[in-house]
Amino acid sequence: MNRNCVIKDPAPGNRAQWRRSSAASAHERLAFLNEASRRIGSTLDLSETSRELVDVAVPRFADAAAVMVQDRLMADGELSSRPVDGTTLVRRVALGVAGADPDAWMTAFPVGEATVYPAILPQAQCMAGGKPLMYPALDKESARLIGASLDREEAVASLLTDSSFLAVPLRARGRVLGCLIFIRHPGSLPFEEQDVVVAEDLAARTAVCIDNARLYTRERRTALTLQSSLLPVELPQALGMDIASRYLPASDLMGVGGDWYDVIALPGCRTALVVGDVMGHGTRAAATMGQLRTAARTLASLDLPPDEVLFRLNLMSQDLDPSQIATCIYAVYDPVTRNCALARAGHVPPILLHPDRSTEIIELPSGLPLGIGSDPLESRELILPAGSVLALYTDGLVESRERDLDAGIMGLRRLLAGPIEDLEDMCDVIISSQRSGHERDDIALMVARVRDLDPDEVATCPLPSDPRFVSHARRFVRSTLQRWGLSGLVDSTQLIVSELVTNALKHGWPPIELRMLRGRTLVVEVVDGSPAAPAPRTATPDEDTGRGLQLIKRFAYRWGTRPTPYGKIVWVEQHLP
Repeated sequence: MNRNCVIKDPAPGNRAQWRRSSAASAHERLAFLNEASRRIGSTLDLSETSRELVDVAVPRFADAAAVMVQDRLMADGELSSRPVDGTTLVRRVALGVAGADPDAWMTAFPVGEATVYPAILPQAQCMAGGKPLMYPALDKESARLIGASLDREEAVASLLTDSSFLAVPLRARGRVLGCLIFIRHPGSLPFEEQDVVVAEDLAARTAVCIDNARLYTRERRTALTLQSSLLPVELPQALGMDIASRYLPASDLMGVGGDWYDVIALPGCRTALVVGDVMGHGTRAAATMGQLRTAARTLASLDLPPDEVLFRLNLMSQDLDPSQIATCIYAVYDPVTRNCALARAGHVPPILLHPDRSTEIIELPSGLPLGIGSDPLESRELILPAGSVLALYTDGLVESRERDLDAGIMGLRRLLAGPIEDLEDMCDVIISSQRSGHERDDIALMVARVRDLDPDEVATCPLPSDPRFVSHARRFVRSTLQRWGLSGLVDSTQLIVSELVTNALKHGWPPIELRMLRGRTLVVEVVDGSPAAPAPRTATPDEDTGRGLQLIKRFAYRWGTRPTPYGKIVWVEQHLP
């Protein structure tokens, strides 16, 4: 049975009290409307509000009742700008009936049915004129016309003929949302003028609740659409890491929030993992989240250390919206060394699951949230064991009114340490453990498993500080690319490597190393001990040098440098065939 279809016993005692005279007393009407005010609109759900209306009205006020609203209101929360007329699609969202044959009523008037009522029918006239329409006894011809509009002429006519029929518009904020239909069976007292007044008051209260639910649903849908469009549709494949993520919106009453996550490809096949949480809920929080995520990606492209990224993100967040506060954690992983550098700004600490299934909270200086102050942040570097899993998350996963932060983190550690190995299944188990209800915050979760690189993903070649070994570097490039099935890149890569190694031998300091990585692109890196970065320049026609970086720019997708504790790395990327 449809949950929006209410079937009740006639409760003859209550009906007799309401109809012991031709009209209910003022005291009885007031008591009925007070009860309706308490029971209708307990949630911001349109269907639930409609069900509450028919639950109140049947059988105390009518033998049957239905709620019908414009179909656009159900579909997208919008209302037609023109008057509701015989061309408006109207959907039946709730039905209540007492006595008679409930199955016949549900068959004749199914919940969820959308219909265009011709202008001649009382439902259309009621909504077009914005005034109630009452039939003390509906004649057979009118009943047949209503049934014909639903393609169930005989079934509807048998139920409505000689019934007392009352249609009342649902009006809120000057617009017609739909209408209420009340029916009294032929054996009951017909509707009178005093009943119309009660029905109008009932419709007015219900319409405001329905319109509030419509506005809330529209705002929530807008925020969800905004947030889902700003979150990554598909995470990029990270070299040396397997990554899974989940996002769970907040509960209905709290609305969508500003949690986000991101995976950013960095030079050298390194990967940045970002998880953040904008405090607050609604469209504003989601919009701020999108700005911060874009700013984080922009700062990541500068290849800055995590603490520097968050420091600059903090300054940018104060320019974007000083009233919005956010927390964030930023991690950079190098698949060659398995080194992970992390920093956090007021965020919950990351958790590391070791290969032996033990868990560890990675201790990081917390720092202030983004948007507060301008104090510098600190980062920490550690080597992640092969097979370990790094978990980044937002506080909605571990903190609630019933559970403090420490208890929530311990619970998360127990779930991570369980027997599940697959990352997608691990995310499902963690998310499914969250309670449902109106007080849950939104949740972002990201788990990343570290793995050793395969021989067809990385190759290294130490080079002595001797110019004669440039040819050795070219041979190493040729053999590696042929082994990887990338012979088409041999010529361009040999040229690039010749220039990089020559510059390192001429201007750099030992130790010098050539490294090749095969991930989303083909990466060539030359490491040396000098901090001085190469700078492109334009050579004059009579000079024999100064053209190396110009050649690299011609053949490469992109190139750059980054500092190391003992020198620098010059890297060049090429697109794979």
